[in-house]
This record gives sequence, C-alpha cells and structure tokens, in this order.
Amino acid sequence: MIERERIDSTVKKMKGQAANILTLINLSLGALALMFIFKDDLKVGFILIFLAGLFDRFDGMVARKLNIESEFGKQLDSLCDLISFGIAPAFLLYQGSLFEFGVPGIIFTILFIVCGAIRLARFNITEFNGSFVGVPITVAGCIIAMCYLLIPFVPSYVFMFFIITFSFLMISSISIQKR
Repeated sequence: MIERERIDSTVKKMKGQAANILTLINLSLGALALMFIFKDDLKVGFILIFLAGLFDRFDGMVARKLNIESEFGKQLDSLCDLISFGIAPAFLLYQGSLFEFGVPGIIFTILFIVCGAIRLARFNITEFNGSFVGVPITVAGCIIAMCYLLIPFVPSYVFMFFIITFSFLMISSISIQKR
C-alpha cells in the first residue's frame, strides 16, 4: 500500500512538470543551436532552432491539456524563448550574412535580441485576452531563422531590412489573434 502511494505521488509530480520538461528541451535545443552556429555549422543550428519551435509549441499545449499552467512555467518559457527564438536566430543571421556590415550588423543583431526581451517581458506582465500585442518572438525568430535559407539568393542588405522590421514588429502595438 505504501509503495503504491509513493508511485502515485511520483507520477503526480512528473505530470506536474511535463510542460516544464518540454520547455527545458526547447532551451537545450536553442543552446545547442548556438554552439553549432558558433562553430560555423549554420545548417545544424537552423534545424535545431526549428526543433526548439516544436517543443515550444507542445509545452503550452501540454500545460493547458493537463491543467498545470503556472507562473513559474510562464516565466521559464519566456527565458527559454529568448535563447531559442531571440538569440539563436539573430546569431544565425549574423553569422550567415549580417557580419558583412560590421558594426551596423552587430547593432541590428543586438536590437533584435533586445526587442525580443522587451516583447517577452511585456507579455509576462499583461493579462492575456486572446490576442498578442506585437509579433510573438517565436514567430519573429522562426522567420529570421528561415532567412538563412535565402542567403544564397538574396542580397545581404535585405536581411538588414528583415531583422530591423521584425525587431520593431515584436514591440509594436499591433494585435494578433491567437489561433
């Protein structure tokens, strides 16, 4: 009887952390993407960013499905999203193209990360009413990461335009309905 209670308690604790585990996998994939990007293996970094996106999608679904949403989970998700969809995609595009512009390329890369952090902080302190204010960092980060695929075909200055545009879209006041 005591053993069964211990197993039930363990299962309950694991269920309560399921979404956070998926969130930490997202973080791990984002950090791993950065490591590959730093080693100039941009293709693997690109793939890892999109795998992080899948886990980011599932962590919220699992939290809602299991009714285990928490303030801790919300904050953890935002910190992980900054790595996987702010820093990693910005560095991917920097390493792939923006480095050619020197200091302006660095400034625009940092601007994207800063705007992503502002977007996440704003989201965390506002009441969610079914609409996002500003483009979510996951969307902006995945679009910036997809720009990697265009590098051989598009002039580099176009990526400066993309990164500045999505930086400001994240902190804009446009309203986007959640689907």
